[in-house]
Amino acid sequence: MNKRDFKNKVYEELAKITKALANPHRLEIIELLAQGEFSVEQIAIQTSLSVANASQHLQVLKTAQLVDITRQGNFIHYRLANTNVFKTWKALRELGVERIATIEKLVKDFRQSKFKFQSVTIDQLVKKIESGKITILDVRPEAEFNTGHIANAISIPIEQLADRMKELPKKNEIIAYCRGPFCVYADEAVAFLTKAGYKAMRLEEGFPDWSIMGLPVGVN
Repeated sequence: MNKRDFKNKVYEELAKITKALANPHRLEIIELLAQGEFSVEQIAIQTSLSVANASQHLQVLKTAQLVDITRQGNFIHYRLANTNVFKTWKALRELGVERIATIEKLVKDFRQSKFKFQSVTIDQLVKKIESGKITILDVRPEAEFNTGHIANAISIPIEQLADRMKELPKKNEIIAYCRGPFCVYADEAVAFLTKAGYKAMRLEEGFPDWSIMGLPVGVN
């Protein structure tokens, strides 16, 4: 094999990964799988896809070796192949926000039109934790919390927040988080808590971002 053939083949293989990522539904699926394992049916519900379409997208990701499967009875569960898949997705997300003005504007306009409040970064949250006067609230579905969460976080899924709000101490500042910057569960939680008289902010990033930084996590 000569040098040109070698390069052509290497880049052809790399292009399979970028081709697998070049779809909005598959990008959303990767963000979801960064929270833990899901069945095709669960992924379809969370992404508003039909089961058939979700399965097709998962097959593309599996062929590109970006996801792995495990069998649990009659169900097949999908998970990210390794942490590098999420790191690649995160890098793409950050590059998009930095270089594509439309993405930044979409996020900013959406939040300003619906949710007017402050947010904190992971670095800022770490400093707040040192003060000991905050409550960290995980508003993702309980199964995702059980797979992994920020250490000492309280789990109240967003759909349960209205009924369980009294579990949160009003004397503390509440920091709500969810799957990541494109997830709106935390925004909804902060809007609800602020209206109820709590001091609340959302974490800009999500649990997977926290985890890959090597910060303390909990698993139920």
